Amino acid sequence: MGKLAYLALGSNMGDRVGNIQHAITLLTDSPSIQLLGGSSFYETEPLACDPDQPWFVNAVVAVETSLNPHPLLARCQQVEVVMKRDRNPERPNGPRTLDIDILFYDRLMITEPELIIPHPRLHQRACVLVPLLEISPQWIHPGLNQTITELHQALETPEDVVLYGTRTVA
Repeated sequence: MGKLAYLALGSNMGDRVGNIQHAITLLTDSPSIQLLGGSSFYETEPLACDPDQPWFVNAVVAVETSLNPHPLLARCQQVEVVMKRDRNPERPNGPRTLDIDILFYDRLMITEPELIIPHPRLHQRACVLVPLLEISPQWIHPGLNQTITELHQALETPEDVVLYGTRTVA
């Protein structure tokens, strides 16, 4: 069908788990994106850059897609809009109903103003690495040439990440 991509989903407003589950349904409600698997849900503290907000629920999914990276990004952003994501320029890391990031797209590396793959800060964020550890611990970051396990072990001051509940995928 296509390429392997890993997507991170997070929410800290409203029904956080429900928001992520609905987003996965919306993303995969198309023949161009097929769900391969997903992590459990994890509750994570907000990042230090904007800590005064509710904790997030995060998950990571692996998908196979026939979409190229830019159309995949457009699809993710379209789902964020449907889920009423408010992009407040005064508080870019503030509370949100939904956030979807493309972590990896096969082994591709892209650095453009509107799209950077692999996600530029994933190696610094336990909220992404912990769910990735669950579903793909041996995946190698193409730019850093380290596995997800190695990247997680290298975190100096990880934010709190707590297992929240059931798997995203049956």
